Amino acid sequence: MTAPPLHLRTIRSIDEIDATAWDACANPQNPTGLLRSRVESTDEAADSLSEKETFNPFICHRFLAALESSGSARARAGWAPTHLIVEDEAGTLLAAAPAYLKSNSMGEYVFDHAWADAYERAGGDYYPKLQVAVPFTPVTGRRLLVADTARADEARTTLIAGLAALREKTNASSTHVTFPTRAEWEALGDAGWLKRTGKQFHFLNRGYADFDGFLAALASRKRKNIRKEREQALASGVEIVALTGAAIEDEHWEAFFDFYIDTGSRKWGTPYLTRAFFTTIGQSMPERILLVMARRAGRWIAGAINFIGDDALYGRNWGTIEDHPCLHFELCYYRAIDFALEHRLARVEAGAQGEHKLARGYEPVETFSAHEFADPRLTRAIEGFLTQERQHVEAEIEVYGEHVPFRKG
Repeated sequence: MTAPPLHLRTIRSIDEIDATAWDACANPQNPTGLLRSRVESTDEAADSLSEKETFNPFICHRFLAALESSGSARARAGWAPTHLIVEDEAGTLLAAAPAYLKSNSMGEYVFDHAWADAYERAGGDYYPKLQVAVPFTPVTGRRLLVADTARADEARTTLIAGLAALREKTNASSTHVTFPTRAEWEALGDAGWLKRTGKQFHFLNRGYADFDGFLAALASRKRKNIRKEREQALASGVEIVALTGAAIEDEHWEAFFDFYIDTGSRKWGTPYLTRAFFTTIGQSMPERILLVMARRAGRWIAGAINFIGDDALYGRNWGTIEDHPCLHFELCYYRAIDFALEHRLARVEAGAQGEHKLARGYEPVETFSAHEFADPRLTRAIEGFLTQERQHVEAEIEVYGEHVPFRKG
């Protein structure tokens, strides 16, 4: 007997979907979000870069709801929630894609400004476009969220086809799935989407017992440089504390938001996240947050926020109101490594870009995105560009890999 067809539906707020049902799609192997995965060996650390399904905090209902309810991800900011869901005949949620109708290309970290400019010079309208992503979050994770059911494959196929239908329905020029897993990237490629690659720098826990164990694996000069940087960060009487869970109080959020606003305003003009966002996540998912704060002479002066996954620590935002040598490296990179090693996490993902991370023990890894366009002329033009770009990224990662700071032999 043939099963009834599945149904596609668009929702304008993630709060229209029950949180438990969403999370069963987002993190099907660990919908409760309880920490469970730990590195046991060097091989397991390497395996963590594969398609193991572990809890990702950014695609859970709590995080996405915080972005929307706080006004961070909203139409006025260029991110109009347009989530696509797949349901069975009984209305049970089987799959979902966190999708947004975009009126700009800000906060995405996979850059397509040149595509937009070229298309609009040729007389086309690049905006609106459809973005399947976690706003303001360049972290690889599942984007085709499919519950672990007997109809999972059918639901995934329906979801991919539904994205093209949603693009047509919204009169969008294109659809962009950014920072998906490799398996999703391949599946989208098989469905005719254009495939793009990028790179980031991640710290990989190769079974180190502690920070000294990590340093022992480095070349002597690099090891000495890191020790010197850590000393310099504290040289002006700076004290650093790491806070998680209930230890993070409103005074910490208030100070951190000041750092975030100050640094963000100087770097890119308009910071994306609102003050309400930090209050909301502080209340809804405190056990998934690591806030590293620095103070001097009794005053908070800098901070970095990280999110805790099952097998990874994700560094996201940082800010400071005082300039101290190497303080950024200490708060964002070295303290993150400390935490990951102490809690036996497999890796630290420290965000987009940053070749300077290489000298501090972070290694180059590949990232992915997939793209689909309404205009076949734009498809042809970008397809040729992406073929060359993928080759360039592959060569670049290989070169970076030859310059990692670890001892040879």
